[in-house]
Amino acid sequence: MIGQSPTLKDRNLEQSTTISLQREPTCFAFLCSAAISAPLPIDAINLDLASADYFGGRASIWTTLEIRSVAMENRPTAVLGFDEAFLRPFTRALIEAAATRVTYRMRVADATDRADRYRVVEYVTGPGMPLRELVFTPHENVVLVCAAMGENGDEETLFQLPRSDSFLRNFTTISFQADQMLRDTLADMERVARTRRAGLTPTV
Repeated sequence: MIGQSPTLKDRNLEQSTTISLQREPTCFAFLCSAAISAPLPIDAINLDLASADYFGGRASIWTTLEIRSVAMENRPTAVLGFDEAFLRPFTRALIEAAATRVTYRMRVADATDRADRYRVVEYVTGPGMPLRELVFTPHENVVLVCAAMGENGDEETLFQLPRSDSFLRNFTTISFQADQMLRDTLADMERVARTRRAGLTPTV
């Protein structure tokens, strides 16, 4: 989580968005052939506010989806990183795939998007590999979250998420709450920026 600032509230995203998967269908991460780790069982997931900064003159935040595994002493390990515009469509795509049992392709970026700023990266095959498309493939108990890799769009499985009603309800709840927290943080950052431009001292 970002360090505490005298001008921004610490909303403790990590603690408020943790979901235990120990009572859910077993899921794994680091499943693709190019993964930098051996496959890991997922015992919990959470969102974390990794950074808050200004890019191109506007406030921007970077959030990570983290997994925790008993195999790694429950240390948080990021599998996805994304900007403030990603969480809503990701949640919709997960629900759509789980509910319809039909593979859902989520376009993340287009060829015309700026190459110096990525909207979404994955940490399964390297230290922040940019993504242009995610593919959600539903099965009986889990949904595979895959990435379209390379020029041919070959799909590699990054991790799995449960397809149970309880998980989908819990994930949608924390996604909604996290979205509100992130947007509140953006509003705070814009307020601080306006105050600084006006030459005033920001207040808590």
